[in-house]
Amino acid sequence: MPSGSMRSIAVANQKGGVGKTTTSVNLAVALARSGRKVCLVDLDPQAHATLHAGAMLGAQAISAYDVLVADQPLAAAYIQVSENLCVVPSHIDLSAVEVALTAKKGRESIFKRRMEADPRCCGTVSDGSAFDYMVIDCPPSLGLLSLNAMAAVDEVLLPLQPHFLALHGLSKLLETIEMVAEHVNPRLRLLGVALCMYESGTRLAGEVGRDVQDFFSSGAVQHPAWGNAKVFATKIRRNIRLAEAPSFGQSIFDYAPDSNGAEDYAALALEVDQAAAVVREAVRRTA
Repeated sequence: MPSGSMRSIAVANQKGGVGKTTTSVNLAVALARSGRKVCLVDLDPQAHATLHAGAMLGAQAISAYDVLVADQPLAAAYIQVSENLCVVPSHIDLSAVEVALTAKKGRESIFKRRMEADPRCCGTVSDGSAFDYMVIDCPPSLGLLSLNAMAAVDEVLLPLQPHFLALHGLSKLLETIEMVAEHVNPRLRLLGVALCMYESGTRLAGEVGRDVQDFFSSGAVQHPAWGNAKVFATKIRRNIRLAEAPSFGQSIFDYAPDSNGAEDYAALALEVDQAAAVVREAVRRTA
């Protein structure tokens, strides 16, 4: 972990279509709009977060692939998209990263080393450009790219769609977090679960929300990496504007600032800002 005060969050779920990229982008933008300096890293080969955030890639653009495989520094990949937000873009070549790094020693910690070498991540710059947050959009899998993200960050945020297989997906991610915390990154913690595509009028949404909450608050033996996690009070309501915004290369705050989606992600960003401080204090006490 960088030695500065930057908070680093991986947004992860091995299941696609649950609002992962939507959450990564709109959370990053909401934090930037609140005055935080934010770096959004797109580690998904589909590059949806890159496009959604409106990052324009030039012909000679350096991508996350170059950072991981070609020894390029993070700073070379930064694309400034607004006053407080920059993006490390993805590239389709990321889909071959496991093959490209087969013989690379310490390949699961490459991104961590790039972060530790970057002054804006470590807070060692004096010009006020140091990041307050890094938000990493992970691919919908638990392979090498997600492992690199979890090895580098402090916290994981899990977007969860309230359906009947939600708890199964949750258990798989918790197993991965436990493994990374025990063998690669002892500081890693699950920050919390954000229920996305939420329809408050349905019985299923309410039941799944209660099941997830009961899971974390039960008296069962819990792993230190996720024992302090929470289900965020903010529910991201199903909203057609959230689905439309990416095709315009805009966040929900630019595309439909008066929508439920904008209201929900602004509220989630506030919760994340508060919860991250709680998690970091818990890590400090157990260090």
